[in-house]
Amino acid sequence: MPHIFSQPFFLTVTLLITAQAVTVIPSLATPTTDHGRPLSASAEHVILFVLEGFDRNSLKDGPMPNLSKLVKKGSVTWSATGVTPALRLPAMASLITGMPVEKHGITWNFFEMSRGYYRAPSLFDYLDVSGGRDSAIFYMDESLYQLAKPTPYTDHQLCGALRPDCNSAKLITYIRQYMEKALSGHGYGHAALGMPQLLLIHLPEAGRAGVAHGWDSKEYKQALRAVDEAIRSVLDLFQQHRLAERTAVVVTSLSGKGLDPGAEVSSHELPTIPWIASGAGIKAGQVITQPVSIIDTGATVMRILGLDTHTEWDSKPIDEIFLNSAAETSQP
Repeated sequence: MPHIFSQPFFLTVTLLITAQAVTVIPSLATPTTDHGRPLSASAEHVILFVLEGFDRNSLKDGPMPNLSKLVKKGSVTWSATGVTPALRLPAMASLITGMPVEKHGITWNFFEMSRGYYRAPSLFDYLDVSGGRDSAIFYMDESLYQLAKPTPYTDHQLCGALRPDCNSAKLITYIRQYMEKALSGHGYGHAALGMPQLLLIHLPEAGRAGVAHGWDSKEYKQALRAVDEAIRSVLDLFQQHRLAERTAVVVTSLSGKGLDPGAEVSSHELPTIPWIASGAGIKAGQVITQPVSIIDTGATVMRILGLDTHTEWDSKPIDEIFLNSAAETSQP
């Protein structure tokens, strides 16, 4: 049975289940902070925002000034691909395992205790074995309990749509409290005793509003603004704790505008999604030209942190986003 204990606004969950099988023109300008100081050439921390119901047109619907700033100061493609089926649980599983659905085996879209956890090694596992790096993950849907495999180097915080107080604003309150405790050096019951190197934040609010109220509705536009404000608040926290200049930010989405990743079944059409990186070690004003998949997120996070994968992952780093990339350093 799962052991559950409460934290303000969130449920911190450790699931003690026995694991079972589940089957522009590129710019080389040096990025700077909002204060004009150059960012570090490499990152010590990564913030990974995973949205839903978001694409390029969403920037006009919002508006989303904070996300727009990340686009302007970073590297971006609006034509990355998701996975099929384009459902929340399979797509998030592909992001964290670096595998297509047919390899990690998670095809359903709901939490089922009897299925256990995924067997494939995850991004969090690779971060630990490659450099002793810790992770903190904030999921905002009950189906993603399936991915909350307990480990000594990962903190999982989960809530879902069934909790009326589970929204972007409450999430930020909890992240603020988490960071204060993590930076205290004592851990306070967390798996990670310090500030984790990877902070994954799931923000599905816009996608839910689009499905419930329509993609041209005021509710969808309000939800986009709420997501953008959540992004700003997290970035402000990193700035307050003097981590911003050593941090890279990655933003992607499990689904584009018009799709329902929470459905029981999905079309087999491969979705097109955005993929954005900005901050320490990332080129500014770079339009990504190489093919990008949501599956490539894991290996790219590893590369951002200066770690090699050396695995049989399908995930590949997006090389052209990096300052002093291998392609550039090989030129005479």
